[in-house]
Amino acid sequence: MNIIAFVISLILFVGGFYIMGSAFYVVGAEYPVFIAGILASCLGVAIPIHVLKRIDG
Repeated sequence: MNIIAFVISLILFVGGFYIMGSAFYVVGAEYPVFIAGILASCLGVAIPIHVLKRIDG
């Protein structure tokens, strides 16, 4: 279970950076795409910090 959560977290974290970088190429929707990238990266960090410590216990 921890390996699956780690892989999902890593994909969200790295994908969030990719989405933030791609926001500059989306004409007219730069702000929402950038915010989506920030939220994806935050979720990728929040899963191991908040969720996994409760599952291990």
